[in-house]
Amino acid sequence: MDFGRLSDLRYVDFRLPADHPETARQLARALPTQPAPPALYVGCPIWTNKAWLGSYFPAGIREADYLHHYARQFNSIELNTTHYRIPDAPTVRKWREAVPDTFRFCPKIPQVISHDRALYNADDLTVSFCRAIEGLGPTLGHAFLQLPPTFGPEHLPRLERYLLDFPAYVPLAVELRHPAWFSDAGLLAAVTAMLEALGKPLVISDVAGRRDALHQRLTTPVTFLRLNGHGLIDSDFRRADDWAARLAGWLEAGLHTAYVFIHQKDILHSPLWAEHFLRRLHELTGMAVRPPRIIPQPMQGSLF
Repeated sequence: MDFGRLSDLRYVDFRLPADHPETARQLARALPTQPAPPALYVGCPIWTNKAWLGSYFPAGIREADYLHHYARQFNSIELNTTHYRIPDAPTVRKWREAVPDTFRFCPKIPQVISHDRALYNADDLTVSFCRAIEGLGPTLGHAFLQLPPTFGPEHLPRLERYLLDFPAYVPLAVELRHPAWFSDAGLLAAVTAMLEALGKPLVISDVAGRRDALHQRLTTPVTFLRLNGHGLIDSDFRRADDWAARLAGWLEAGLHTAYVFIHQKDILHSPLWAEHFLRRLHELTGMAVRPPRIIPQPMQGSLF
């Protein structure tokens, strides 16, 4: 994820800001219907990670089997491949058959809808996309609509119209990137009130160069976090600890579901960050989501 990525981190304050005042009210309303246990999904942006061969993947497996083995390490995937094309039915069926029912795909809305058309005249494409990913069945998590940095508050009526018409059978989160959404408290209040009324989570982006996108405003009992790491430097682990503590508080207050997606430039770093984060969250909450683990590899030959 290049959004908000900086090469010089010396002056970045990575501490998490306080929750938005409406977050506590949202969680208080959600607490009576909180499932037991609440759900936690952690994943990466892709599963075709050749660097994991011989560590998190068995050595020598076919690329067609990567997803099956990825799903044995993580229980969710930020499905970026759908940003570039709407998958056909056989492809969706292969994805569905490669993972257990407890796994969750979070497909990204195609860029032809979000970026090229900026939500204009996109009804037919949206329906085609939703019908395609409906084939994921119980493994369909929240899709997410990533709007470009050029999509500002002047387009709020268009966003509301699009979300009103969006097929209800596909859960959807919304990611905003234009700085004006976050710099004006009134504009943030307007868009978050709309998202809350429509039951759409507002994606939280924890990235070095755009700390304003770390809004901490929950609009539903579901949070959708996207986080950029920086090669497992100290701040990566401090942020893992801080997010574990923040999510522990939200879970105690009534959060139903959390999606956490880690982006590292070196994909070998993502499992290590996830392992640290999940261990810390388990210490705080008792939630037992199995962390990624290096798997034993068959021995090749013997001296005896």
